[in-house]
Amino acid sequence: MAATLVEQIKSTLKPSDNPYLQGAWTPTHNEWDAQYKNGDVEVIGQIPHDIEGVYIRTGENQVHEPIGRYHPFDGDGFIHSMSFKNGRASYRSRFVRTKGFEAEKEAGGSIWAGLMEPPHKSKRHGWGAQQWLKDSSSTDVTVHAGKIISTFYQCGEGYRLNPYTLEQFGTEGWVPLDGISAHCKTDENTGELLFFNYSKHAPYMHYGVVGADNKLKHYVPIPLPGPRLPHDMAFTENYAILNDMPLFWAPELLERNIHAAQFYPDMPTRFAIIPRLGQPEDIKWFEAAPTYTLHWLNAYEDGDEIILDGYFQEEPMPKSYIGAPEGLERMMAYLDQILLKPKLHRWRFNMKSGETIEERLDDQILEFGMINQKYAGRKYQYGYSAVPEPGWFLFRGLVKHDLQNGTREEVQFGEGRFGSEAPFVPRINAVDEDDGYIISYIADMNLDRSECVIYDAKKLSQGPVCQIILPERICSGTHSTWANYDSIGMGQNTTIAE
Repeated sequence: MAATLVEQIKSTLKPSDNPYLQGAWTPTHNEWDAQYKNGDVEVIGQIPHDIEGVYIRTGENQVHEPIGRYHPFDGDGFIHSMSFKNGRASYRSRFVRTKGFEAEKEAGGSIWAGLMEPPHKSKRHGWGAQQWLKDSSSTDVTVHAGKIISTFYQCGEGYRLNPYTLEQFGTEGWVPLDGISAHCKTDENTGELLFFNYSKHAPYMHYGVVGADNKLKHYVPIPLPGPRLPHDMAFTENYAILNDMPLFWAPELLERNIHAAQFYPDMPTRFAIIPRLGQPEDIKWFEAAPTYTLHWLNAYEDGDEIILDGYFQEEPMPKSYIGAPEGLERMMAYLDQILLKPKLHRWRFNMKSGETIEERLDDQILEFGMINQKYAGRKYQYGYSAVPEPGWFLFRGLVKHDLQNGTREEVQFGEGRFGSEAPFVPRINAVDEDDGYIISYIADMNLDRSECVIYDAKKLSQGPVCQIILPERICSGTHSTWANYDSIGMGQNTTIAE
């Protein structure tokens, strides 16, 4: 390995008993470039020769001493990329240079309080649906029109980066006044980007489409009864699927500018299904069992039905976490997937009759699913879900579901080893849907190091085919994506780690 420390970001963090500022969530502040080839001592196994592209993972990585209580969703966006070609790999890590990051860098400390503190503790007005938070652009990444779009879950400006070099180009020019939420969706088959946002003023939600040319081509309201907290959306070949779930800021508290989420079990979950370029009057609304769903796996059309797969929370309002530091009980509970009990679930919406049919696909607690993105919005067979670590916002393994044959395969990362959302990597000239690899970053707390691990998607249980040791152990993270070189304008002349 040839590794270069590009920049060390100055931090004002102090030692803390906050569980999400230590252990696998210990922030790091070094930006790296590193190159690998087969035969390096930092490469265990063999880097595959039959993949070309870049794995991109984002995460929350706090730089400055927080104002009040810290929630991991407050952390600054930090992107890690691993590029591959001809059995070589190149690693880069960079903070997202958001407006908030730069302002706090200049101030030498935190300006914005986080999710668990009242708005008046922030020293300046902020971004997003709450209006006083920092747009840390730390939640999600996708690749559209050849660039990374880095996004913030409570609606921010969207930041563009080069997927290979992580060069930064500032905010997206087409983003509406209410911003864009995390989990905007790239349709690889059309090149379009579908997105949504939400706010505290009517109509409370909008939906939009950006063309393959990165120009806004569609933007319409999705009228809701009041402020809501959607986190994800889904799409099919012809439709977008938005949601109105019965977990949102308590209206009586919101009148006092207190943002406290409450679950309303007597209200149904509602789904808005709209043609991709449709108008509000084209929306078909469906009702389903009350729940909250953080993430969808995929959706597709099947005759008169639209099929939607996602992670149905059986306990959206869990009891307080036992053993948490004082003042962090509620936060710890909402981060513990074992308490929330999300399970892979299927909704069937009949577009003619208006009927909703639901079924459970797996009784194991799972979340953060990924698929072969060529099948996004299309009928698919395989999904790859993360297995949570009890008590923590960490993941200790993966489950591969064959949704057509009803079979599953599970792999554990190992004791004290924690991974993240694991995207599918297609082989060059892949011949079927699962012809490729699964990739993730692993924090090994036993050896105090991080690895990029690669599994054969057809042989998950056999363990990784490759482990690439990073220059240092990185802070845990969640959302990620994979982009083939042809989708980011990198062709046959691209070289890595020469």
